[in-house]
Amino acid sequence: MTVLGATKDPLADARTQLSRAVDVLGYSPGMFDMLATPRRELTVSVPLRRDDGSVELLVGHRVQHNLSRGPSKGGLRYSPDVTLDEVRALAMWMTWKCALVDVPYGGAKGGVRFDPRLYSRGELQRITRRYTSEIMPIIGPSQDIPAPDIGTDEQTMAWMMDTYSVNSGHTVLGVVTGKPVALGGSLGRASATSRGVVHVALAAMRHRGLQPVGATAAVQGFGKVGRGAARFLAEAGVRVVGVSDQYGAVHAPEGLDVPALEAHVDATGSVVDFGASEALPEGGDLLFLDVDLLVPAAVEGVIDETNAHRVGARVIVEGANGPTSPAADDILGANGQLVVPDILANAGGVIVSYFEWVQANQAYWWSEKEVEQRLEERMVRAWERVRDHAARHDIPLRLAATSMAVETVTTAHLARGLYP
Repeated sequence: MTVLGATKDPLADARTQLSRAVDVLGYSPGMFDMLATPRRELTVSVPLRRDDGSVELLVGHRVQHNLSRGPSKGGLRYSPDVTLDEVRALAMWMTWKCALVDVPYGGAKGGVRFDPRLYSRGELQRITRRYTSEIMPIIGPSQDIPAPDIGTDEQTMAWMMDTYSVNSGHTVLGVVTGKPVALGGSLGRASATSRGVVHVALAAMRHRGLQPVGATAAVQGFGKVGRGAARFLAEAGVRVVGVSDQYGAVHAPEGLDVPALEAHVDATGSVVDFGASEALPEGGDLLFLDVDLLVPAAVEGVIDETNAHRVGARVIVEGANGPTSPAADDILGANGQLVVPDILANAGGVIVSYFEWVQANQAYWWSEKEVEQRLEERMVRAWERVRDHAARHDIPLRLAATSMAVETVTTAHLARGLYP
């Protein structure tokens, strides 16, 4: 499925958002350059011996955007669309996300360019272990802590943790987050991003006078974030009328049976041909359904200046990183639509990753109820801070969130000073 409006330059979007925040804050061009440029980048070769005995060379990246507030933190992505600029953009967004929700990390991101669906489990393990060994000099529980992202999961993190630990001579649980619970993972981590999205979505809807029960929603992407978001929205009484994945989209005006859809996806691998629904002619059309809430939870750049005028949702809550371009932001804002930015909306994952890291370092694990309660408190508090800041200064939520985060990072940077 081709996603309509997909951008090829997420880094330009990230820098434009930063530039707008720097202008509001009155910072110098030198400060912009410092904030716009990653602190450290590593590109590595990842040779792979395929199951048939042939050798293939893959390329991987790890970008550490900022270290002023603590070790860097960010996901590892396996995708045929990975580029260094994409990884740079995602690392920058992670810096702002951590600062906004008061998590003591800087932003990082990693990626290996390949399609994991075309490789065996054994090949995925060899890719992961070789990539980990290549970036090992710059990762660690006090340096940079990877986590799952598109194309990776808790098994990937288990392989990364084991590879790092074997080379360290002892088990290092805190080197990654998003691990299996049996290996020091946190209860509630798998659903954390989805839960965080829904906490903020429900608050944003109420802010706009929309009660969850009876409201309608569409979710683009039915993976790690979108699937859970659809489930939690339905449990809150929201009528989820459309979902999509990379293969297609389904629509049911009376509301989709989300548990049945999840069972269908488990059985078939896609939302396509779900019986109690109709197919949308183009997967991208899901973005344009007449709904109260839209959750773009797939990839970056799906809403831009070419299609933003067709988006009908009153509230857009970004489950994915960077799904809306700056030009699209301007169009949606002019139309009176509320856009809740990614660095706020999808911060639940890094919040519970932080909880996992804390638990691993203390070797003391919390109950799932404790994790979910602390997550909700942080997400609601962050929403209220951003909402109030935006209202006080009469600026959009994204500019409010970004400027608040940039100011937090800059304050830490200036307090530390330049070395030497």
